[in-house]
Amino acid sequence: MTETFFGQVDLASVSLWLFWIFFALLIFYIQRENMREGYPLEDDDGNPSANQGLFPVPDDKTFKLPHGRGEVTVPSGQTPERADIAVEKTAAGNGFPFVPTGDPMADGVGPASWAPRRDVPELDGQGHPKIVPMAATEHFHVAAGRDPRGLPVQAGDGEEVGTITDMWIDEPEQLVRYLEVELDSAHGGGKRLIPLTMARIQSKRVKVRSIFGKHFAGVPAHASPNQVTLLEEDKICGYYAGGTLYASESRLEPQLG
Repeated sequence: MTETFFGQVDLASVSLWLFWIFFALLIFYIQRENMREGYPLEDDDGNPSANQGLFPVPDDKTFKLPHGRGEVTVPSGQTPERADIAVEKTAAGNGFPFVPTGDPMADGVGPASWAPRRDVPELDGQGHPKIVPMAATEHFHVAAGRDPRGLPVQAGDGEEVGTITDMWIDEPEQLVRYLEVELDSAHGGGKRLIPLTMARIQSKRVKVRSIFGKHFAGVPAHASPNQVTLLEEDKICGYYAGGTLYASESRLEPQLG
């Protein structure tokens, strides 16, 4: 009686080797997919980046966006990177810090930087804008805490720049994202949004510490009175955040508590 094939094969060893081969291929696949977004395709000089490593950049994959917003292809075919950014190198090699060459808050660099997101509002599951002013919806009201509408806005240097006129609500999340301020004529006029995380609502005022009175005129405006786009949100939040460092020269120096 001749021996069968399985009589000469260690099935446990075969199973173990198959597992290790599968595991290695899985790591290879996951690592490539991890490079699909956020992976540097250009170096600091704007030249094509060398793919330093064992894993190649993945092939393009096209995703169909919901609510008729077209398609997006990654890693290529995305919105072009920002060009002509007002910064310069502090050293010849890559990896060293850059320093602003103009007004960093207006130029959107460093802590004030923003990404070239799509200039469309973020949508909820039903295809409606997520963030809307409270005046445009009847589903929300202030149930507790201080209603900031009607309070003056005080900048980080103590100047009063305008009055809170509305709150912008993230309807699916049921929370306030922005306060709307009507600026007085001395500070640029018109309406601007203040990220709620950058404001402190007090009993008699709303305090915005990160920027000073002279900066409010430069706050990026939103085009529509009833919605704010992803690009506008990034620019607005970057401007206020950048003021934490750039609003005055004294903030550029080390702070001792």
